Amino acid sequence: MSRPVRVRFAPSPTGPLHIGGVRTALFNYLFAKKNNGTFYLRIEDTDQNRFVPGAEEYIFEALDWLGIAPSETVGKNEKFGPYRQSERKHLYKQYADQLINSGWAYYAFDTAEALDMHRKQHEEQGKTFIYNWHNREKLDTSLVISKEETEKRIASGEAYVVRFKTPVNETLELHDIIRGDLKFETNLLDDKVLFKSDGMPTYHLANIVDDHLMETSHVIRGEEWLPSMPLHVLLYKAFGWEAPEFAHLPLILKPIGNGKLSKRDGDKLGFPVFPLEWKSDEGISSGYREKGFFPEAVINFLALLGWNDGTDQELFTLEELIEKFDLTRVHKAGAKFDPEKNKWFNHQYLQKQDDESLAKAYAPTLYEKGIDVDYTALVKIVSLIKERASFVSDFWEMSSYFFEAPTSYDEKAAKNWKEETPRLMQELISVLENITDFTSSNIETIVKDWMTQNEIGMGKVMQPFRLSLVGELKGPHLFDIAELIGKEETIRRLQKAIETL
Repeated sequence: MSRPVRVRFAPSPTGPLHIGGVRTALFNYLFAKKNNGTFYLRIEDTDQNRFVPGAEEYIFEALDWLGIAPSETVGKNEKFGPYRQSERKHLYKQYADQLINSGWAYYAFDTAEALDMHRKQHEEQGKTFIYNWHNREKLDTSLVISKEETEKRIASGEAYVVRFKTPVNETLELHDIIRGDLKFETNLLDDKVLFKSDGMPTYHLANIVDDHLMETSHVIRGEEWLPSMPLHVLLYKAFGWEAPEFAHLPLILKPIGNGKLSKRDGDKLGFPVFPLEWKSDEGISSGYREKGFFPEAVINFLALLGWNDGTDQELFTLEELIEKFDLTRVHKAGAKFDPEKNKWFNHQYLQKQDDESLAKAYAPTLYEKGIDVDYTALVKIVSLIKERASFVSDFWEMSSYFFEAPTSYDEKAAKNWKEETPRLMQELISVLENITDFTSSNIETIVKDWMTQNEIGMGKVMQPFRLSLVGELKGPHLFDIAELIGKEETIRRLQKAIETL
């Protein structure tokens, strides 16, 4: 590569970070790490009308939680600082002036009312109004009024914008790493506004100037920016700068139907579209962290939304993703978001966790319920139930019977409670009372010996026994449950079942 790899994630602090934005950050991070480059983050906050308090902090917290924090950003290794666009606004006017002086841009004084009138006139004729080469010399611009008149109007405080002067009759042949060779006709492009009379640049100017000054080598961003690519390449040409390489990522699509994944889809189908919970006047939007997802699982499923390594492998550590990531293996087509597959990923990562850390994560739920439990016992309980869980929040439903005796019994299972069952359960109590070493394997040996000697069928004892301890015919190995709740509690639950059923 001709220059060091420097890539950026450049979000606007206008609300919570969407999962699509997180994937853009992730692909930039992976590309930088793979190529021994730098991943930096710039806050694009030039549009102060849309600024939302707390959004910037949210972005940093989300990337930290996911383990893909930038190596340069606001307040961190500010090699090309500042990293907030609002703190760089003194820079942009000189570049707008440079484009004016070189003939690549011009002043436009058209009022909003005048432009609205032009739009309406075009609509009446069944046309679309585009501000570009075919009408810019008929409108209120510095291309048709003298330099002295232009300067006089600016000095008097008249509102203006600086527009880019798009070349005429050119075919731009551009290359995108993901999409290949692309052609754009300059005659179909509009003359975008680059700078406003309030001293603020638009996204297009600020973005190009900052990417150049911050030595960005590759621009990896969402597909929605593809129509801006010709303008951005032309701006590099106008300034005489080397353009970065471009890669436009596919959209993340709705799980059902067509179109881009939105917050509404998450609300409707009950899954998060934000990495962290977000509180606003409209209410609380759930986040992957608060829903109990592991950050590694979120990274893993996001990496496979629009990319794969050409194999059937689905589970990747961050290190493996860095090693295998290649922009040429990113798909052009949109990637359908699958909430059920996300849960599957979390299930896989939950199984990888050690029982001690899962017990620590589960303990607060028990404390909230006023249950004081021995830590060693809790670790053992977690080891017995985790195989069928996708989230730590599933644990209570799967294990409540270890801590609380059943208050009701599954009706379907209670049909196994026959006329002879109370007598058999009473005999079982007598057997259990005489066991001194109340461990799972010992209880199992003694109970099964008793059944064999008395020629009692397995189903006649084991199903009512489980129903008595659990309230349903579910749960791990029955004798493990008996050991963990203890001899006294096992007998107490059997007696209660005899009385109730």
